[in-house]
Amino acid sequence: MNRLARPTNGRMIGGVCAALAQRFGTSATTMRVIFLISCLLPGPQFLLYAALWILFPSENKAARTAW
Repeated sequence: MNRLARPTNGRMIGGVCAALAQRFGTSATTMRVIFLISCLLPGPQFLLYAALWILFPSENKAARTAW
């Protein structure tokens, strides 16, 4: 499984949808559509997106980190 890291290419805003798409093997457009549809439902979608933006490292930083 791929490690969750925001890619440097293919980002729209923060790269969260692109990172989730890489992780689950779908296209980034599909993840973005799913996120937009989920925004029609009540809940903290934008807060979750912001939290994932903070928690997911950038692809550059993830490559430099030796775990």
